[in-house]
Amino acid sequence: MTRRSVQSGAPWESIAGYSRAVRVGNHIAVSGTTAQGPDGLVGRGDPAAQTRRCLEIVQAAIEALGGTLDDVVRTRMYVTDIRLWEPIARVHGEVFGAIRPATAMVQVAALIEPDMLVEIEADAIVDEAPR
Repeated sequence: MTRRSVQSGAPWESIAGYSRAVRVGNHIAVSGTTAQGPDGLVGRGDPAAQTRRCLEIVQAAIEALGGTLDDVVRTRMYVTDIRLWEPIARVHGEVFGAIRPATAMVQVAALIEPDMLVEIEADAIVDEAPR
């Protein structure tokens, strides 16, 4: 089976030896994704903005491997404060409301940078052969 991957340029990818997303056959797995932008963290203190940026990166990774958000079957949201669930959930709902993947939201003690509020993983299954 063909294996393809994409990188997003996050500083941790080369340090930890991982890809933003990997496609094997018709499955795309997207690594835990935080709200990184060209100048660092996007949406400092704003869980909705961080969620939106995470999902933009997730979408770009899936599209780079020949999928779309419609192919997403599962997401996982890791949050540092579960009391912030609603703005995070609302942005997830804006993006996935019609798709409705299986999902989970769990509180974690911390993410890799103290100001990160959310990290999102995704899995997609595409119908067509890799491009």
